[in-house]
Amino acid sequence: MLTGDQWQQLLEGFLAESQDLMLRCEESLRELQETPDSESAINELFRAIHTVKGSAGLLGLDLVVHFVHDFENVLMAVRDGHQSLDDPLIELSYRCCDHLATLIEAAGTGSGADPDPEKSERLKAALNQYLPSQERHGITASAQAPAVEALPAGGDQDTWHISVRFHEDLFRDGFDPASFVRFLSQIGQVTDINLIDNLIPDNLKQFDPETCYLGLEVRLYTAAGKREIEDAFEFIRENTFLRILPPDSKTDDYLQLLAELPDTQARLGEILLAVGAITDAELQQALSLQASSVSGKRLGECLVEQAAAAPEVVSDALKRQQKKTRPSDSGGFLRVSARKLDDLINQVGELVVAAAGAQMLANRRQDPEFSEVCEEIHQHLEHIRETSLQLRMVEMGEIFNRFHRVVRETADTLNKQIRLELEGAETELDKSLVDRLYDPLVHMVRNAMDHGLEGPDERTAAGKPAEGRVRLSAFHESGMIVIEIEDDGRGINLARVREKAISQGVISADDELDDKALAHLIFHPGLSTAKAVSNLSGRGVGMDSVRQDIEALRGSVEIDNRPGRGCCMRIRLPLTLAIIDGFLVSVADQFFVIPTDWVTECIEAPRALKRDQRSGYLELRGQALPFISMKQHFSLPGNPPPRSSMVVIAQGEERAGLLVDELHGEIQTVIKPLGPLFDHLPDIAGGTILGSGQVALTLDVPGILTSVRAMEAAIH
Repeated sequence: MLTGDQWQQLLEGFLAESQDLMLRCEESLRELQETPDSESAINELFRAIHTVKGSAGLLGLDLVVHFVHDFENVLMAVRDGHQSLDDPLIELSYRCCDHLATLIEAAGTGSGADPDPEKSERLKAALNQYLPSQERHGITASAQAPAVEALPAGGDQDTWHISVRFHEDLFRDGFDPASFVRFLSQIGQVTDINLIDNLIPDNLKQFDPETCYLGLEVRLYTAAGKREIEDAFEFIRENTFLRILPPDSKTDDYLQLLAELPDTQARLGEILLAVGAITDAELQQALSLQASSVSGKRLGECLVEQAAAAPEVVSDALKRQQKKTRPSDSGGFLRVSARKLDDLINQVGELVVAAAGAQMLANRRQDPEFSEVCEEIHQHLEHIRETSLQLRMVEMGEIFNRFHRVVRETADTLNKQIRLELEGAETELDKSLVDRLYDPLVHMVRNAMDHGLEGPDERTAAGKPAEGRVRLSAFHESGMIVIEIEDDGRGINLARVREKAISQGVISADDELDDKALAHLIFHPGLSTAKAVSNLSGRGVGMDSVRQDIEALRGSVEIDNRPGRGCCMRIRLPLTLAIIDGFLVSVADQFFVIPTDWVTECIEAPRALKRDQRSGYLELRGQALPFISMKQHFSLPGNPPPRSSMVVIAQGEERAGLLVDELHGEIQTVIKPLGPLFDHLPDIAGGTILGSGQVALTLDVPGILTSVRAMEAAIH
């Protein structure tokens, strides 16, 4: 009997696995839309659905099993060629996958009730129309098939030898080894079967009940061909060792099979019997001969003497018997709870803080040996930090692939022809960022399709293809990740944006804004240029929400507007939210950490600069650099020092200077949220504890740049 914790662990594993499987279903359906006759896609779709059903059955989730059963039957009919795969069936499959995801989510909450029973019945009824007539009435195809005629045993004519070593994840994938034997029995007669179980650990403490340690050696009398026999193992073929020897195979064939079998430690007779080189009767006869031998003959010699096995086969089996079992390297993946990874990152963060404190202490004491040890610890810690952060990195393809459906369904709603292009799906990003990035991207993609792309007639009149294009791309740049959402539509109508902003009192009619500033007004709360409110847009909350979500991730959004040719929204984000490389500065007695990725250079502030000046401009290599005083910006007490420094930060082409009192150099730090009590603090992304025990605030650089833009607008 499972405990509550064990059951919860199994359930969480099922939910995580099912999420991956549903993504595979989406990918398979998308491929089938493009190539409906793709056997690999329909097999992958069937395999994913079958695995969900098997896993749900093991956990007793009948709600999921009953719904998947009908869906699986339809897919089986398609796979077997009894049902064609047309657009309505693909659309129905999409709806079934959506509902299946809902049922799985309901199962995860512990609810045994169907959240939408009417929808389940409607989908089952729709699926029922695609089933063969006998299955609609509850009669399976196997029940209708004629029984296989009893075949005579004995003799090698039409007798195949099948060697199978199941993958260790067979049970976890929802399969039963006995089911494959039953399938073989439908196409012939199993005349001999040997279970290979020598991989089961001798120490029961090392035995894992979820791991399959089994293999089979089967003799099958059948008139079927090799392709039909292979079909019995179709859904596990990728990870299964399978060799099929035809009737009347030669000695060399068995030698080759012995060479290919996974390493085992077994007795000679078991090896030869397992691969079908001898029969059980021949083995017993050889054992009797060995027992009666006065000279103490070996079993192999007895087998050769009675002509039961060829000397070459016995010799090769002896070599395999002498081999030691080697640990296998499956090269697979280990599923780890995200909570455990978060705990690991937090512990590494604490190590970073502790190491920084030790380094500061070593510098204060001016102890060279202590400093050397601290430096060595720092190097090892840097490696641990990079490795642990890589554990949380996932490819953007995990989120990009979801947009095929978003684009397809939105295009149908808008009656537009839209093609989605994906680039940089292999670009990696912190998992915590990916989870929070999906909703903002959905807003921006839908906005591009609704506002940006013209209808087919308008595009044709403008000399463009009737089919619009939306491109999602991701790439790394200067320690940041950049995500672009680009369309080839009409671009942002800046005149209409200005008109709407004036009418809502966002700006006055006398304000003179450049094109970039006008474009950024679309992020203002309540400002929308849509002519009518629809399910997709028009309420003026989407883009404002996007900006808030991106800035909450310490990122920023840029707009590259090209009137008549389209628009590109560019998101810049840090690679991780956990541990960062920062630049430590101080103003008065307060320490601040600026993420190093945003810092371009540090210069000495001009002496002519007024110390009480809140903001302004200074000349840097012939160009005007806007700056703000950190002391004035955060209203910090104290007198300014005789010398100040300017930290230059940059985001794309936008630059600004931060006037600070002292520079303390680079530092590795862990960003900690400040909590709801301090949510109102402007331009602060979080806090950290320095090695000295003092608290340093992490600057929200995108927020600072927004403040600089507001300052520039006020000056102009």
